[in-house]
Amino acid sequence: MRKIVLVGGGGHCKACIDVIESTGMYEISGIVDSRLVLDGIDYPRLCSDEELPKYLNRNSSFFVTVGQIKESSVRQRLFKQLKSFEANLPIIKSPFAYISGRCEIESGTIIMHQALVNARSRIGENCIINSQSLIEHDVVVESNCHISTGAKLNGGVYVGANSFIGSGAIIREGVYIMPGSIVAAGQVILADYP
Repeated sequence: MRKIVLVGGGGHCKACIDVIESTGMYEISGIVDSRLVLDGIDYPRLCSDEELPKYLNRNSSFFVTVGQIKESSVRQRLFKQLKSFEANLPIIKSPFAYISGRCEIESGTIIMHQALVNARSRIGENCIINSQSLIEHDVVVESNCHISTGAKLNGGVYVGANSFIGSGAIIREGVYIMPGSIVAAGQVILADYP
């Protein structure tokens, strides 16, 4: 098994741990977080965010497990920092998701339990494709996006970088979502947004 260090020890980290453990591919070495105590996490805290550069020499695989609700700047900063140190940033795929062999997924992205990623879709770096979300054929999700639980992106949808699509949102086929957009939970988007 490959060793992996998780960066961020909040609620999203707990869900990522479950997905990572289910793959059987990684041994989690511990968590990097500024908090001294990590609530409900069974892995050790290794160091703070500030100490991360010193720790990078000890392990080759890292994964950003900071969540993203509305704001992606923290995830972006950590991801860029890890890339600048040439850390290995894998793609994490739940064995309980369906991922077409004809899609493209970039580094640092997680596909969570029961997500469906269909043919000819493309997902950028450092994205969260959350539980039970649907990425239909020919969808493009640019980097640093969070597609929340149960969101449905129909065929040919384009989601610009740094966007947040809330839980249960439905986006009609062919719709263009501007970079940096926030689509609220349960919202139905029938035309280009905003």
